[in-house]
Amino acid sequence: MHLVVDHLNTHFAKVFVDILGQKRAQKLLSRIEFHYTPKHGSCLNMAEIEIGILDKQCLNGKIATETELVAQVKAWKTRRNRQRKTIEWKFTRRDADKKLGKHYVA
Repeated sequence: MHLVVDHLNTHFAKVFVDILGQKRAQKLLSRIEFHYTPKHGSCLNMAEIEIGILDKQCLNGKIATETELVAQVKAWKTRRNRQRKTIEWKFTRRDADKKLGKHYVA
């Protein structure tokens, strides 16, 4: 199993051991290969942001056919690329700790 994750401290093998115990964690971890996204802004999060922008700017819920959907998304993508729009990543490890700290395993 391939697991694509960011670098949040809950996304490491040690957490499996902490929660499941050594024996159960090892059995599961032997089947997992971790793939970490870049430290300066998760690729997955950036994709989610871009999909949200696509939804707000292009997908208004009134698209009747798949052909129309493909055409509208293609036109949106062309405009966005022509404008050279980028994502300015600002969410830091400190922000993650503040927002998600209550969910961390002690």
